[in-house]
Amino acid sequence: MTHKIVSNKNELVKLLALFFVMAILFVSCKKKDTTVGKDTIDPNELLGGITTDTFNLETYTLEEDSIITDNGPNGLLGSYNDPKFGEFNASVYTQFRLANINPNFGDISTIVMDSVVLALEYAGYYGDLSPQTFEVYELNEDLYIDSTYYSFSTKTTKATNLVLAGEGTITPAPNEGTIVAGDTVEAQLRIHLDTNFAKTLIAEAASGGTTFASNENFLTYFKGLHIKTNNGPQSAGTGAALYVKLNDPASKLTMYFHQEGVYKTYDLLLNASCADFTNVSITTSSNVTAVIQNNALGQSEFYAQAFKHRAIVKIPGLVNLPKNTVIHRAELTLPIQYQTGYRFKPGSAVSVSTKVKSTDNYYTSLSALGEYSDFKKHFFVDIRDYVQALTKGELENTGLVISPRYFINSAERLVFNGLNSTNKIKPKLILTYTTY
Repeated sequence: MTHKIVSNKNELVKLLALFFVMAILFVSCKKKDTTVGKDTIDPNELLGGITTDTFNLETYTLEEDSIITDNGPNGLLGSYNDPKFGEFNASVYTQFRLANINPNFGDISTIVMDSVVLALEYAGYYGDLSPQTFEVYELNEDLYIDSTYYSFSTKTTKATNLVLAGEGTITPAPNEGTIVAGDTVEAQLRIHLDTNFAKTLIAEAASGGTTFASNENFLTYFKGLHIKTNNGPQSAGTGAALYVKLNDPASKLTMYFHQEGVYKTYDLLLNASCADFTNVSITTSSNVTAVIQNNALGQSEFYAQAFKHRAIVKIPGLVNLPKNTVIHRAELTLPIQYQTGYRFKPGSAVSVSTKVKSTDNYYTSLSALGEYSDFKKHFFVDIRDYVQALTKGELENTGLVISPRYFINSAERLVFNGLNSTNKIKPKLILTYTTY
C-alpha cells in the first residue's frame, strides 16, 4: 500500500509538470496582437517587387502664350510685384444685363442721384492687401458669349474713367464682411462711379426708345465695362490679385437714388449670360526667363505659374521598364521653396497632365492631383497609372506637366527644387514593380 501511494504521487507530479509545460507552449505559440511597425510597412512591399528611387528626373519650365480666359469661374483684378516671378497685372472685361426690361423711372427731373456702386463679391486673393487704385471704362467694342478670349485679349474703351474722383484708391478687405444698407454681407469690393454715368443711362431709358426693351438692345447701347487697376511701380512683395465672382447675385452695378422722398435702386446684373474675360499681363523676371530659355537650369529649380508657366518633369528611365512589368507603386514627390506664412503661398493641389503623343497640341489630364503637404513642403503625386500606361505603350514618354490647380482663375505660383538644388530635399520617384 505504501509503495502504491508513492507511485501515485509520482504520477501526479508528472501530470502536473506536463500540464505546466503545455500551458507555457500554448501561451508562447499564440500570435501577439501589436501595432508596432504596421504603419511602416507598405502592403505593396509584400508582393516581393523591386523598389527603387534612383531615377533621374529632368525638370524645366515651359511658357504658355494662348490661355483661354473667357467665362471663367471667377475674374482676376489687381496687380502685384512678385520678387521671384516679376510683375502680375489682371483686369476684367464684362457685359451687364438688365434687372428688368422697360424700367419706369417716372419723371426723371425729380430724380436725385445718390450714388452708383460697382460691387464685386470676393472669391479670395493672392498676395498682399495693400491699397490699389481702380479705374473703370465703358467699352467701345462688343463682347460675345460664344467667342473665345485669351489672357492677351483686349477691347477698346471710351476715354473717360468712370470712377468717382477721389474714390479710386481702395484697400481690399476680402476677409471682412461688407456693410450694405445697414446689413453685413459677404466681403465685396465696392467701387463708386460718377453719378453722371447713371443719369445718362436713366435718360436713355426714359427717352421713349427701345434700348431697355431687351437685353440684346441694351448690349448694343451699353457694351460693358473694363475694370482695371492703375497702381504704377510697386515695391517687391506688394500688391495682390483679387479673385472676384462675376456670376454671383451680389456682383452687380447699382444706382441709388431718391425720387419725391422715396429711396430707390436699379441694378445692372452680372451673371452667366454675360460675356466676360480676364486680361493678364505678366512681366517675367530674368531668372524665370533664363530657365525657360535653358532647360538645363531647371535641374536647380523650376517653376509653375497660373496663366503663364508650366513645370515639366520627365523621367527618361521609365522607357527601360519591360512591357511585362506590373507597377505596384509610383510615388512622385516635388519639394517646393516656401516658408509657412509667406504671402505668395502654394495652393492645396496641382493638376497633372501629359501629352499622349509628342505631336499633340493639347494636354491630357491625369486622374490624380498632386496634394500639398505644408509640413513636408512638397507635393505628392501618385503616378502609378501613368507609369503603367507607359510600359504598355499607351503613352509616349513626353513628361508630366505640373500646373497650379486653378490655372485660369488664380495667381498662384510655385518654385520647385530640382535634383541639383542647393536645398536638402530633392524631387524623387519611388517605384515598386514586378515582372512576369
